[in-house]
Amino acid sequence: MSCCAPGAEMALDGVDTASALPSSAEIKLASRSLGGDTHQTDLSLPTVHCAACIHAIETALRELEGIESARVNLSTKRVSVRWQGDQVPPIFATLGRLGYQAHLFDPEIANGDKTLSELIRAVAISGFAAGNIMLLSVSVWSGAEGATRDLFHWVSALIAIPALAFAGGLYFCSAWNALRHGRMNMDVPITVGISLAYAMSLYETITHGEHAYFDASVSLLFFLLIGRTLDHVMRERARTAVNGLSRLAGRGAIVLRADRIRQYLPVGQIEPGMELVIAAGERVPVDGDILNGSSDIDCSLVSGESTPRPVAPGSDIQAGTLNLTGPLTMRATAAAKDSFLAEMVRLMEAAEGGRSQYRRIADRVSALYAPMVHLAALMAFLGWMIASGDWHLAGTIAIAVLIITCPCALGLAVPIVQVVAARRLFDAGVMVKDGSAMERLAAIDTAVFDKTGTLTLGSPRLVNAQSIDPAMLGIAADIARHSRHPYATAIAVFSGSSCQPRPASISEHPGFGIEAIMEGTIWRLGRREWAGRKAWSGGEGKSCGHDGTVLSRNSMIVASFEFEDAVRADAEAAVKELQDASLSIEMLSGDTVQACREVAKSLGIGNFVPSLLPCGKVDRIEALTRAGHKVLMVGDGLNDTPALGAAHVSMAPASAADVGRNAADFVFLRESLLAVPLALDISRQAGRLIRQNVAIAILYNVFAVPIAMSGYVTPLIAAIAMSASSLIVVGNAMRLQAFTKRAAPGNGLPDRRARLDVWDQSR
Repeated sequence: MSCCAPGAEMALDGVDTASALPSSAEIKLASRSLGGDTHQTDLSLPTVHCAACIHAIETALRELEGIESARVNLSTKRVSVRWQGDQVPPIFATLGRLGYQAHLFDPEIANGDKTLSELIRAVAISGFAAGNIMLLSVSVWSGAEGATRDLFHWVSALIAIPALAFAGGLYFCSAWNALRHGRMNMDVPITVGISLAYAMSLYETITHGEHAYFDASVSLLFFLLIGRTLDHVMRERARTAVNGLSRLAGRGAIVLRADRIRQYLPVGQIEPGMELVIAAGERVPVDGDILNGSSDIDCSLVSGESTPRPVAPGSDIQAGTLNLTGPLTMRATAAAKDSFLAEMVRLMEAAEGGRSQYRRIADRVSALYAPMVHLAALMAFLGWMIASGDWHLAGTIAIAVLIITCPCALGLAVPIVQVVAARRLFDAGVMVKDGSAMERLAAIDTAVFDKTGTLTLGSPRLVNAQSIDPAMLGIAADIARHSRHPYATAIAVFSGSSCQPRPASISEHPGFGIEAIMEGTIWRLGRREWAGRKAWSGGEGKSCGHDGTVLSRNSMIVASFEFEDAVRADAEAAVKELQDASLSIEMLSGDTVQACREVAKSLGIGNFVPSLLPCGKVDRIEALTRAGHKVLMVGDGLNDTPALGAAHVSMAPASAADVGRNAADFVFLRESLLAVPLALDISRQAGRLIRQNVAIAILYNVFAVPIAMSGYVTPLIAAIAMSASSLIVVGNAMRLQAFTKRAAPGNGLPDRRARLDVWDQSR
C-alpha cells in the first residue's frame, strides 16, 4: 500500500500543460499577501505520492531565488509556497521538470475529489477477476493436466489482463511517471512485483509448466487496493474537521449596490467595503460589521458556545457563523480568503504538515526505501539462485521481498497522528498552527502566563469614575479613544462629557501610555512614573515601580484611575491541572506587586514577576531557557509578541491582537484556560502514539524482510502483511479520538475580582 492518489498520474500523464501554465498576474491574483512584499501561493499537486516526493518538491522549490519556504501537505495534496518580491518565482516550471502537474488551488475542485469512487471500482474489478481466476486454479490444484491445465492457465491470463490494466494501472502510471523523471517512489517495487508475478506465470503457461501464479498476481493487487482504500477512508475520517469547516463557508450573498439594487455574488467576488444582506437562517459569508438590524448569531464555530450571541449595529461578525432570528445588513471587512473561517481551515491544514523530529526521521528513511528494497530483492534472488539453482523459486522469493517491505507504515506513523490530534484539539476549541508545535508542547516543563487579558479577561472596568473631575475624565476619555489598550477602552466609554478640542497630535508609547498635545498643552495618560515626570529618558529599564494609571497636564498629575478585571473562567482549575502535570507555573506582568499578588494568590500561583516591560518578559523567558527549562508562554497582547516568540512554544486566545495570534503556535477560541492543560494532554498522548507507530513500523520491517528473504512468505501473504502494517499504524493513531478529558467551558465567570492599579502593558 502506498500514499499515492489513485488515478492522478493516469489523468495527467501525457497532458501537455505548458501552454496552460498560469501567468504571473494570475499567480499574484490567487496569492495571499502576508504583509510587506511576502506572498503565499497554494497549489494543488494531485500526483504527490510519498515522503520521497515531498523531499524532492520542497528541496527544489527552496533552491529558487525569492522562495522563503515551501511545505507539502500529503493529506490535502497541496503545497504552500511563500515568496518575496514583485517577481513570481518559476514555481510551475520547476514542478513540471520534476514530473508534477500542479495547478492553482481551487476549493471547488478540491471538494470534488473522486479518489474513493475510483478506488472502489478498482477493488471491485480486481476482486471479480481474482475470484474467477481462483475458481480456475482450484481445478488445476485438483489435478487437471495437459491441455486442460493449459486452457485454464490461458483463460486465467486473459482474465488478469483487464484487471491489471485498469486496477493495476493506478500503480503502473505512477511508477512510470516517477521513473521517466529520474525518481523513485513507493509504487515502483509494487509494480515490479506484480509484473514479475504475471510474467513468470505467462512464461509457465507458454512452456506448458505445471505452476502459474495468475491468481497470486491479481489477488495481490486486490489486497493492496483493499488496504489502500481502507487507509484512504480512515485518513479522510481523521480530516472531517477540515472538511466540515470548508462546508460551513457561505457560497455567496446578496450585495447592495450604490443604487440600492440587490445582486447575488459568489463568495469569491465579495470585496471589503461591500454591503451585504444576510437573511435569517443564512451563513455569514465573510467577516464584517453590522450596519442595520438586530439578530441572534450562532457563534459555536468561533467560541465553541452553543448559546446564541445577540448582535446589533456596530457589532462585528465572522464568516461561518449562522444568522438565526432576523435580517441583517453588514459591511464586509475582509475577502473570503482572508476571513476568520479561512484562517481556521489554513491552521488545521498547517497542523498536518508540521515537520517534527520524528517526521523528519521518517521522511529520510522513506526516501531511501526504493533503493534498499530493490537491493534486498536482488540479494534474495542471487542468494537463492546460488543455493538452489531454481530461478523460479528465487524469482518468487524476490517478488515477495519487493512487496512485503513497506515504508508506508513509517511514512504514515507521524502525519496521521498529527491529523487526528489536530482534529481533537479543534473539537476542544484549540487551533494548531504547526504540527511540530504539538511535539514541542509535549516537552515543556514550565508554563508562563501573562496576567491582563490572559489570566484575566482583559476587560477592566473603571471603578472610581465618580470621584474624578468630569472635565478631566472627559479629556482622558477623548485621549483613550486612540488606543486599543484594555484600560484605554475602559476610560473611553466616558467620552463625550468634555468640550475640549481634539488633540493636534497624539502618540502611544507601548508599555507606558498615550501622549497628546492640545493647544500647546502636553497631556499624558498612562503610568504614573512616566506621565508625572518633566522629561522622559526613553524608559530603557526592564522593570519599574509605579502607583497606577494617571492623567497628567504638563507633567502635573490631575487625575488617578482605578480598575478591576474579572479572572478568566476556570483559570484556577487550569493552573491546578498544569501543576498536577508536573509543570512549574509563573506569572509575568507589568502590573504592581499588590495587583499581581492578589491574582497569583487567588489562582494558586507561587511565582510571579511584576512591573515588567516587554523586554523584561523576554529576558525572564530566556533566563529560564538558559537554565534548561522548556517554556510555554501564554499571552494575548501586542507587547507579549516578543515573549511568545522567545518561548519554546506559545499559546494565545482568539481575542488576542492579530500580531499576537500570528506569533503563537496555538490559538484557543474559548474563554476558559482549560484549553491549555487539554492541549498539553493531547500533545503528550500524540507523542506516545507517534513513538508507538514508529516502533511498529520499524519492528514490522525488521521481522518481515528476513522472513521473506528466507522463503517463508508467498507474494500473496506479503501483500496482506504489507497492507496490514499500514492499517495497524492508522488504527493506532485513531485511538486518540477516544481520548477524553473535561472540555473547557466558555461561559460563567468566578466571582473573584482582581484589583488593577496600573497601565498594564501585558494585555
